[in-house]
Amino acid sequence: MQLINYKATVQYEGTRYKGWQKQPGTENTIQGKLETLLARLLETPVEVYGAGRTDAGVHALGQTASFRVPEESLTKLLAAPPAGLQTLLTGEETGVASSLLPSGRKAAQDQALFTALNHYLPDDIAISRLVRASDRFHARYLTSSKWYRYQIRTNPVSDVVNRRFLWQYGEALDVERMKEAAGCLTGRHDFASFCGLKMKKSTVRTVSKIDIHRSGNDLIILDYYGDGFLNHMVRLMTGELVEAGAGRQSPEAVGEILAQCKKGAASHTAPASGLTLMEVRY
Repeated sequence: MQLINYKATVQYEGTRYKGWQKQPGTENTIQGKLETLLARLLETPVEVYGAGRTDAGVHALGQTASFRVPEESLTKLLAAPPAGLQTLLTGEETGVASSLLPSGRKAAQDQALFTALNHYLPDDIAISRLVRASDRFHARYLTSSKWYRYQIRTNPVSDVVNRRFLWQYGEALDVERMKEAAGCLTGRHDFASFCGLKMKKSTVRTVSKIDIHRSGNDLIILDYYGDGFLNHMVRLMTGELVEAGAGRQSPEAVGEILAQCKKGAASHTAPASGLTLMEVRY
């Protein structure tokens, strides 16, 4: 049985989900939704691997996932698509697919799966890109770097349109103090102080850059770039940077928290709503 390895770019608004990773007792995760739909469409179990396990309430514009599906299941999907999908597929993708050259059949299979996924997924999850990958590709284990963005609104009046994608902080922050504090966090360090208490694997990571800037008068944007981020790491770093920006602790104190290398040392966790996984690189 030939298996096709796919690489997908996934977008989602994480507000109503329990995070990326599937969990016992609930199907309300991004991974769970994708696996359930793929199994229904292809009539076979499919395991989906994500580049990162975003927390409950965290969003993504550039999450990467990989999964393998039997080619015969793709052929069957083309030959007998679900009733609601038939009108969305062109003749080349269905009735005449068997007469196409191999490259044409592959393109038809890929387009049919891409169309089916976006047709049946909830409105707050989308596949923005779907391509065939090499057999060796794995979304999680081959990542080289990630980019996360955190957005903070300092205006006390809520932004009702974008409220699900912001930390509605509502008070002034000193960006220069935040930048000074962020300098303590860049480089290769043991980030044990900035991870969830249940973290068991290595806590050494490289944060190559933290860019902090204002957008207009009311929004502060923090862009984090690194080779990988621990559970809660970006939210904990943001929480401590905000403490510095608010004047409740010195910029140097953030470096002192890092130096403790002790889980729980960073005690201020920014809300999940302001965080978005922007891009994964390989």
